Amino acid sequence: MTARLTLRPYHNTKARMTQVHIIGGGLAGSEAAWQLAEQGIKVRLSEMRGSGEMTPAHQTEGLAELVCSNSFRSDDAEKNAVGLLHQEMRDLNSIIIGEGDKHRLPAGSALAVDRDHFSEGVTKRLSEHPNIEIVRERIDQLPESGLTIVATGPLTAMTLAESIGAATGEDSLAFFDAIAPIVYKDSIDMDIAWMQSRWDKVGPEGDGKDYINCPMNREQYEAFIQGLLDGEKTDFKEWEKNTPYFEGCMPIEVMASRGPETLRFGPMKPVGLTNAHTGQSEYAVVQLRQDNALGTLWNMVGFQTKLKYGAQADLLKSIPGLENAEFARMGGLHRNTFINAPKLLDKELRLKKAPHIRFAGQITGCEGYVESSAVGLMVGRMVAAEIRGEPFTLPPQTTAFGALLSHITGGADARDYQPMNVNFGLFPPFEQRIKKKERKEAYTTRARADFAQWLKPLSAEGLQLA
Repeated sequence: MTARLTLRPYHNTKARMTQVHIIGGGLAGSEAAWQLAEQGIKVRLSEMRGSGEMTPAHQTEGLAELVCSNSFRSDDAEKNAVGLLHQEMRDLNSIIIGEGDKHRLPAGSALAVDRDHFSEGVTKRLSEHPNIEIVRERIDQLPESGLTIVATGPLTAMTLAESIGAATGEDSLAFFDAIAPIVYKDSIDMDIAWMQSRWDKVGPEGDGKDYINCPMNREQYEAFIQGLLDGEKTDFKEWEKNTPYFEGCMPIEVMASRGPETLRFGPMKPVGLTNAHTGQSEYAVVQLRQDNALGTLWNMVGFQTKLKYGAQADLLKSIPGLENAEFARMGGLHRNTFINAPKLLDKELRLKKAPHIRFAGQITGCEGYVESSAVGLMVGRMVAAEIRGEPFTLPPQTTAFGALLSHITGGADARDYQPMNVNFGLFPPFEQRIKKKERKEAYTTRARADFAQWLKPLSAEGLQLA
C-alpha cells in the first residue's frame, strides 16, 4: 500500500490569481478542476449542459454524469490494471474515485456506483469549492491564450471540434460507442432469474449475490442470436458510415455477426454460475448489475446495442426472466470523437502547435471512465506545476498512470491510433521470466513500489504526505 497523498492549499499569490479555463464538466474536467482547486488555483469550469444545450447521450445537467455503464470496472488492485489505477488515484486524492467509493453499489469485485448520487456528489463538492467557478456555456473556439484544458469528451460540440481540427491541422478521429439498456427490478421474474456473482465472488459491498442472472438453453440462445442478426438497426448518417466501433464497447448484434458462439464467450458466458432454481449450469446467461442505491434499476451487462427501440424491446423480452421487463432506458448508440494524441500532444499533453492548451479525458483517445478521470487528474497536476514554475516529473511507465500516459503520448502508433483501456500490455515487460500465473501480481507489486517512490518528491511545495 502506498502512502496516501493529501493536499493543503498552496499559498502563492501567483497561483491564487491564475485562472485555468477548463472546457467540459465530465469526469476528466471535474477531476482536473478538483486537483487544481485543492492546490489553491482558481478555475473556470465551462460546461455546455445547462446552457440550453445537450448532447445526444446525456440525460442530466450534472457534472461527471455517467452516460453508459455505472461501473468503474474492477477494484482489484492486486490482479487488475484498472483496479491498480483506482488505487493510484485514491493516493492522489481523486474526487472521482472518492465519490465512487461513497456511492458504491454491490457488484462483486467491481466498483459500481449509483450514477445519480455520484454525479450529485461531484457537482456539490465542485460547486461549493471557493476556487471553482462553474459557468454553463458552450465554448465554440479554442482560446487563443491562457492556460486551458480541453476535456469535452467523446461528444464534443461540432463547432468546437471544428476549431480543434483547425488548430491541429488534423481531422478528428471518431468511433461509435453503444449504451446498455436499464431494467426496473420489479419487472424481472425472479422465479426464473436468480442472484449470484460469478464464482460466488464477494466484493466490498456485496455478498456473492450481486448480479441478477437470466438463464438460456441452447434453443433459446440460438433464437436470440438470430433475432439480433435480423432485428432492425439504427441507421447511420452519411458522415458516420465509415466510423469504426471501439472493441471494448461493441454492440451485441455486431458481436453476434462475428460468429454464433461469440456472445457465449463474451457477455453471455455461463462459467462460474449455477442456476439456483435447478442446481444446473446453463448454456448461456444474461447478467444484470445494480444501477442505483435503491436497487430499483439494473443494467444489462455488456448489452450495449444499436437495435431500434421496438425491435430491441421485443428481443430483450424474449430472454427468460425478462418477459415482462420494463425499461428505464433503452440501449443506444452515439458517435465519439478523439484526436490523434501521439502525433498532436507532447509528453505533458500539451498541444504542440498551441502549448497553452492541454487535452484530457476521452478526447485524447483513452477509453473508459477511470482512464478519462485519471488523465484529467494528471493534467490538473501538470498545470499546477507549471503555474508554480516547477518541473513535472511524469509517473514511471511501470505504474498504471505512467503506462496510460505513455500510450497516449507516443507509446501507440500514431498511424493507426485507437482508443485503449489501461491494461498490463501497456506496462514494460520484466527482464526476468515470470510465471504466467504470477505475472499480474508481479506487475502490481512493481507498480506500487515505483509509485510510492514517485510520490516522495511531491511532499514539497504545497503537497504533503499523510
